[in-house]
Amino acid sequence: MKEKAIILNLEAGNKQEALEKMISFLKKNQLINHDKEILQKLLQRESLGSTALGEGVAVPHCKVKGIKNPIILLAIAPNGINYETPDGQPVKVFFLLITSPEDPSLNLQILALIAQLVRKSPELKGKILEAQNPDEVLEIIREQEEKI
Repeated sequence: MKEKAIILNLEAGNKQEALEKMISFLKKNQLINHDKEILQKLLQRESLGSTALGEGVAVPHCKVKGIKNPIILLAIAPNGINYETPDGQPVKVFFLLITSPEDPSLNLQILALIAQLVRKSPELKGKILEAQNPDEVLEIIREQEEKI
């Protein structure tokens, strides 16, 4: 995860708007080129079932041709976003993942790592929500990774 792939204050009225803003952020920071295709793939994936894990965390993800290295964006939504969650809680922390379809095992490994990080570090979400800058967010994640 890169410092320039962190949104500290995501505001959106719903799932689609949240995804649109995250993709727009990635394009603006020159981390992606094919924004429309990526948004379409994310929405297709969401139509199969919400990628919300519950407890205020979601992991929207998709596979897109032409992606050389996995892209992980962390977005923090302090006010929460309605995201069709299993527990009805609004999502406050998003881990958006974009990978290449050529390496499906890498996609699964990253998703598993994120899920493990979230499940085994109950304090992670609270600490991320209190972070003041991207460097602090990265440090919190590194600390939690070392604990699991």
